[in-house]
Amino acid sequence: MTTREGGATVRMTRLSVDSLPVCLGDLSRPVAGLWYLGDPGALTDAPRRHVAIVGTREASPYGIRVAERLATGCAKAGLVVVSGLARGVDAAAHRAALAAGGATIGVQGTGVDVPYPASHRALHAALCRDGTVVSEMEPGTRATPGCFPRRNRIIAALSQVIVVVEAGYKSGAINTASQALELGRTVAAVPGRIDEDRARGSNGLIRDGAQVICDVEDLLGLFGLSTSGPFDVGASRTAAAAGRWNVGNLPDQAAVPCPDAEDSAENESVSFRRHAEELLGGELSGAISRDGLGYSATGR
Repeated sequence: MTTREGGATVRMTRLSVDSLPVCLGDLSRPVAGLWYLGDPGALTDAPRRHVAIVGTREASPYGIRVAERLATGCAKAGLVVVSGLARGVDAAAHRAALAAGGATIGVQGTGVDVPYPASHRALHAALCRDGTVVSEMEPGTRATPGCFPRRNRIIAALSQVIVVVEAGYKSGAINTASQALELGRTVAAVPGRIDEDRARGSNGLIRDGAQVICDVEDLLGLFGLSTSGPFDVGASRTAAAAGRWNVGNLPDQAAVPCPDAEDSAENESVSFRRHAEELLGGELSGAISRDGLGYSATGR
């Protein structure tokens, strides 16, 4: 199947279940297939060298600068920048990764051939040419209630580390962070002003135990990298595991509820804070134990 992007004809291809990145198998709501435009090589080894940079569509100039700086540093270090092709933080991360000559994956809630928002046609075309666009939706699918939380779970599954730059309490970025926690991924956040609603969610993640990202080195350190060293998959896995707040080994995990629409008041997923309280309660009761790799059931 083909489509036209930026005046050029590009081919849409669907990865079957057997060809999907193994990490998507971590999801409680399975992905039946994944359509893509661009370079499928960016999906290789996910989530080992993949970092999601997400946040509010109404980002402040500070949020845009931080997203650009983090994405540039990650791209130059050989990491793949994953985001949702939305306005604000997402778009800034994609553009910066492309400008740095790095790999970036845009995960859509619409069909892979349907830019969303429509104003991002040029960005969508740039990712189709120099990056990768993926979606589980059939080509031609428009935005519908529930499509963005479904997209968010794929962003979380593809990424070893999820960084929330700016986000309100009820936002797609917080939904992504909650789904990432369910998957045992590393969740991190950038400190924001305490008097801004658009930073209340991201600041809340830090309060509840997320990794604090104050500069590019903080983020690269979660992968065992620095701004002066090449990417090392082995070091990445070790460093990310050591910094992870992992609930992957807990029994009887509930699936993260998928809200009906990205802008809905019901779009707040199971809260990060509730997960923290559950982990602490389990540790105090002796039902789970914690070591350098995260949490595991004790069998008591």
